[in-house]
Amino acid sequence: MTEVLRRGRGSLAFSFLVQGAAFALLVTRIPAIQDQYGISDGLLPVFLAAVPILAGVGSVCTEKLVKRVRPSRVLRWSQPVVLLALLGVGAGGSLWQAALALGAFGLAVGALDASMNMLGVSLQRAYGRSIMLGFHAAYSLGGIVGASLAWVGAHWELSLFVSYLPVVVLLLPAAFVGSRWYVDGESGAGEGVQGASGGPVVFKLLLPLCLVMTFAYIGDSTVSNWSAKYLQDVLGSSEQLSTVPYNVYMVMTLVGRALGDLGVRRFGAVVVVRFGAVVAALGFAVVAVAPGPWVGMLGFTLLGLGLCVIVPQTFAAAGRLFPNASDSAIARLNVFNYVGFLIGSPLVGALGDAWNYRGAMLVPMVLVLVTLVYARSFAPAADRYGDGHERPRTADVGRGSNGL
Repeated sequence: MTEVLRRGRGSLAFSFLVQGAAFALLVTRIPAIQDQYGISDGLLPVFLAAVPILAGVGSVCTEKLVKRVRPSRVLRWSQPVVLLALLGVGAGGSLWQAALALGAFGLAVGALDASMNMLGVSLQRAYGRSIMLGFHAAYSLGGIVGASLAWVGAHWELSLFVSYLPVVVLLLPAAFVGSRWYVDGESGAGEGVQGASGGPVVFKLLLPLCLVMTFAYIGDSTVSNWSAKYLQDVLGSSEQLSTVPYNVYMVMTLVGRALGDLGVRRFGAVVVVRFGAVVAALGFAVVAVAPGPWVGMLGFTLLGLGLCVIVPQTFAAAGRLFPNASDSAIARLNVFNYVGFLIGSPLVGALGDAWNYRGAMLVPMVLVLVTLVYARSFAPAADRYGDGHERPRTADVGRGSNGL
């Protein structure tokens, strides 16, 4: 059984990595996508907003779907759709083709994100200790790899299809083969098994975690959408230097998540989340008052280190809060990932235009600090992950998706 867990953990981590790479390859080539399809500046926000909206729809549908089939099966089939949709984005030439490919990408991403985190939470329950941050570290690593590959494609002026094809050809069969080792918890739903998706999710109890998720992604989307412009237009950096903050942010996200599980095991989830919120708020404050680009870069570095721990622990907390309905709770919580992504960039842009961009950075700072109000929602109860009372526990682990 321990070997089953190890293989399940490794295959799920690889799935997170693949998703990080695929998403980075899409979002970092948005200007090229706009040029390829002739999408106007006025129409581009509609296309960009459609992806997270449809992802939210996909997440809601996944909540219903996992009552009939295991989350591992949803993940097994949604990940290839994401990769094929990415390739479709690179292959088309008409607006309807862009809409179709991006629509499929959004729906599949919602199902994929929800099912990945369902499996991560059930594996963490099986291990009896914090491992969720490690999965999200794999996602960050995939994002760095994807962004680097996108840079290569842009540098060598490769078409989107040529850039995406070798990645999809390599990752799609690898992810599909790896999916045979996914592990569903015995409490997982599907195939007549009642448990993780059986039972009520009281939204009033889930709401604090939904707000935390939203605020974290408002912060994350602020960095991804505005760091380059802020460094260049407000802090006076060169165009080349303005591309560095997001890379630094992603690297610090990887480092923080790679070490974060150790922090949760040693100090507990509440302490780690509070620390992350304070460090992230400090990062926004440094960015807001930075006299020049290098101090601004320090602020974005702190943001990566602080924000990176909040999202994985929010998913884990939802699983602990609703142990008999964890899949449903995670699917609903995952929707607020996309809510934050949709709100963050327009919010900062509107405040920057109406006021100034330094002042605009204070708004996500305040929102991230609200996490401190809800920090007790991350306190472990029966599962007691990371509070000094961890215990190895495999009784609630059932079959791998291949019947092991």
